[in-house]
Amino acid sequence: MSPAMTSATPQVARAVVKTAAPLKPILKSSSSLLGTRRTSDDAGLDDDSMESPQNPRKRQKVEFDLNNIEIHEIGVRSVDEIKQEIRKALDRHDQGDDDDYDILKETLSGKQSLYDDDEDEDADPTLPAKRRQELKVYLVSLASFSPRLGRSCDGLVKSVLQCQWLGRDDQFAKIYVQFLAALVSAQGARLTQVLSAIVERFTDSRPSDWAVPNYPNVSRDAAQERLHVALRYLLQLFPSTRPVLEHLIATKYPFHDESKRMHLAYVDNLLRLRSYCPELKAEIVDLIISKLVKIDVEMQMDLDDMDDRLAAMVAMALKSSRENGNQDEDDSDESDAESVDSDESEDDEYTRVKTAKENIEKMDSILDTLFELYTPSFADPDSDEALEAFEDLLSEFSDLILPTIKSRHTQFLIFHFGQKSERLMDAFCGTCINIAFESQRPLILQQAASAYLASFVARGAHVPGHIVVKIFEVLGFHLDQMRALYETTCRGPDVRRYAPFYALMQALMYIFCFRWQDLIRSVPDEVDKDDLSTYLDQEIEWEAEIKDIMRRNIYSKLNPLKVCSPVIVEQFAKLAHRFRFMYVYPLIESNKRLRLSQFSVGAYSSGGALRDLSFDVNDESWQQLGSFFPFDPYQLPVSKRWVEEDYLQWRSIPGLNQDDRDDDSDDEDQEGENEEVEEDTATDYEAGEDE
Repeated sequence: MSPAMTSATPQVARAVVKTAAPLKPILKSSSSLLGTRRTSDDAGLDDDSMESPQNPRKRQKVEFDLNNIEIHEIGVRSVDEIKQEIRKALDRHDQGDDDDYDILKETLSGKQSLYDDDEDEDADPTLPAKRRQELKVYLVSLASFSPRLGRSCDGLVKSVLQCQWLGRDDQFAKIYVQFLAALVSAQGARLTQVLSAIVERFTDSRPSDWAVPNYPNVSRDAAQERLHVALRYLLQLFPSTRPVLEHLIATKYPFHDESKRMHLAYVDNLLRLRSYCPELKAEIVDLIISKLVKIDVEMQMDLDDMDDRLAAMVAMALKSSRENGNQDEDDSDESDAESVDSDESEDDEYTRVKTAKENIEKMDSILDTLFELYTPSFADPDSDEALEAFEDLLSEFSDLILPTIKSRHTQFLIFHFGQKSERLMDAFCGTCINIAFESQRPLILQQAASAYLASFVARGAHVPGHIVVKIFEVLGFHLDQMRALYETTCRGPDVRRYAPFYALMQALMYIFCFRWQDLIRSVPDEVDKDDLSTYLDQEIEWEAEIKDIMRRNIYSKLNPLKVCSPVIVEQFAKLAHRFRFMYVYPLIESNKRLRLSQFSVGAYSSGGALRDLSFDVNDESWQQLGSFFPFDPYQLPVSKRWVEEDYLQWRSIPGLNQDDRDDDSDDEDQEGENEEVEEDTATDYEAGEDE
């Protein structure tokens, strides 16, 4: 026995089955083990040790009946005969004669063909049922030979583990679980193999995955419950199960290109496991979110590479799928609903559309599941339970989501639950600020943290105005500190050397564009707060330091308006001018005559590298900051219901584009740029759909 195994290991298939302590074995003791008859309590699962795991999705509970277990008279062969057959097969196998051993393997594989004999059935119609019962006796008998099932019997053990046990009757399932426990007890090295066989079934979701001919249909919930009863029992008996299981659930996770059905089934089983194995609670969520981020990134890259026509095809496929129900029925042998013509599935374009659609649906369904999972923890947003759950999400955010710049939807878990209370808002904002201003952090993480903070404050519908002002002031303070540090060596705008400064400046402009009303202290009496156009061209009093912070840094030597995203700069300039906050158009015009390459560090300062790499010296976009704001509109069709009320949509201001400035060279493009700032996201494939 492996030293890692506990003394509570069940002893199975002896003449008398003894009760182990402190956990009772699945098969209770009987003085006539599978002889001719057994009482209703024999071979039953104990209620205490085999309590059914709670379903995290709260489906209707399916009872794994632990009573009324009965094995009727077999009428084919006795237990002693079967034990003798097994002993003989193993003995001859040790001597190199595998004929009986191979027959035993086939028998224990549970293949139905072995039990169907038309001639015998004509003579005795009950024979197939008796032989199905006989397989149970084989399992119980084989358990007594567990000490002999070492490496030399790998083939036999593999056959038993491949037996389709989920689709048989309750009694068979319980006997099978008991055999697994006995096998691991005698052969500790088999633990990984046994657990692997169980975890591999996590992707099963249709009756055809576990159905056995001539047995009644077993529902999905019943099959999953049997799976988790087995897993929970092994976890209770063997302490070494947990680390092995942690490794297996990661290695057995479906590949990103596997079907939506498989991904959802696997995630559902992981969440069931999480409900009764608290030691793996954090690891399971880490695993799900890490895989989700990978799908998120791949999906986003695929969509970015598509032209408008292909993106429209993806939108049509999604819409068609939803109209057809978008459900994986248990009795269906088809994969996910496909909106792409199967006759053209080999075509590259259709393959790309199909892949994108399936990835979107995977993302949508898994995120919907995670929103539903966490929601009960935030019933009281100010409770310690809510804070603990949110801290777990913050850990996922810091370790998995933040470092992945292309993540597009996964972060909305933190966006939704982070707005439940000011305590949680403070926790998220504090995390972003700490990361953004820790000097030992990689620059890309600092910039990403600034973008997340700005996007959260700007787009969070439940973020109150006083928090908006506070965050603006905190960011402004750090911006002044950076400016003071960088200006001593600054020759001009350079995104490579001063990226954290520009990221922070862009974050403040973004917040201003969306939350300018919260930055106002007072307005003239003629301003109607419900009519945004009445704010235009008024003498507005702004919160203290807001205007000074922006002026000091915009007109510094670092010249952020030259480096920050032109779309955001233009929108800020337009709003600042019409609110009489600041007039920056002269600076924007002078920046058009400024070449960023003359201030670039290293080899790029001479322009040689540009020529060597065939760059267009007139294209300076690669030397400017990208407009990355991670809480852009959420468009996943199903799970968006969780964030619709949390999201601050862009509100256009009537009359904003009637600009009176003398040098209005960009007047024709302003409305288009305005739309870009409003809702230009990578998920616009859904924007034109009629829900």
